[in-house]
Amino acid sequence: MTSSNKSSAAPVPSSKLCSHNLTSLHYRDANLVDDLIGQKSFTEVMLMQILGRPIRPVDIRITDAVLIVLMEHGLTPSSISSRLVYMSAPENLQGAVAAGLLAVGSQFVGTTENCSRLLDRIEAAADARSEALAIAREHRQRGGAIPGFGHHLHKPVDPRAYKLLDLAKAEADLAGHKIAALELLSEAIDEVYGRQITLNATGAIAALLGEIGVATNGMRGFAVISRAAGLVSHIVEEQQCPTGRFIWETVENAIE
Repeated sequence: MTSSNKSSAAPVPSSKLCSHNLTSLHYRDANLVDDLIGQKSFTEVMLMQILGRPIRPVDIRITDAVLIVLMEHGLTPSSISSRLVYMSAPENLQGAVAAGLLAVGSQFVGTTENCSRLLDRIEAAADARSEALAIAREHRQRGGAIPGFGHHLHKPVDPRAYKLLDLAKAEADLAGHKIAALELLSEAIDEVYGRQITLNATGAIAALLGEIGVATNGMRGFAVISRAAGLVSHIVEEQQCPTGRFIWETVENAIE
């Protein structure tokens, strides 16, 4: 094999997330027993694993706020799915949670990723305001929802979004670039549409996760982590006060 072939060879598959032997187990470079159990919170260890760097207090505060916001929003497609699957297969709690997580996508819960891509475009542009206006015009011409904007329940504002943004703006360790891009996009959307369009929680979450260095393609994972906890609570409630058959019969009677 020539040197050029060697240099173009694919990297050897490996993982830095965990190593173990007969007497110890490490998460990255941290000893699970000596360094993590009883020393670190779940959120800090989760971020350490995902981001692969030392975690700051601000990272934990922002992530905790995001996870709390994403955990619950009542009887949504994801929670209804979990309740119905649990009714059908009560021996399979994890299957019911998985069914609900499959509804975390581009329309509900997981829209953070799509909004973050718009913020990435604005940040990368030579003229941020012109890019924000271009994005608004594209979406108005195409029709449909704008990722991170609009809500069928919260109008004219989504209180969750502004609480998150206020928390982030109070953090001196955050640069604020993603938040500025989001606010610029919000102003451009209102200008192009000629009315106020609600900035929703997933839009704010896109900015906050971007501020702590979460890559756009990984943001939906935070929705999955948080909503899994919410779905477990729905299943526990379903065990105590079943709604699955009522939902099923309501749909059956309502739709010919």
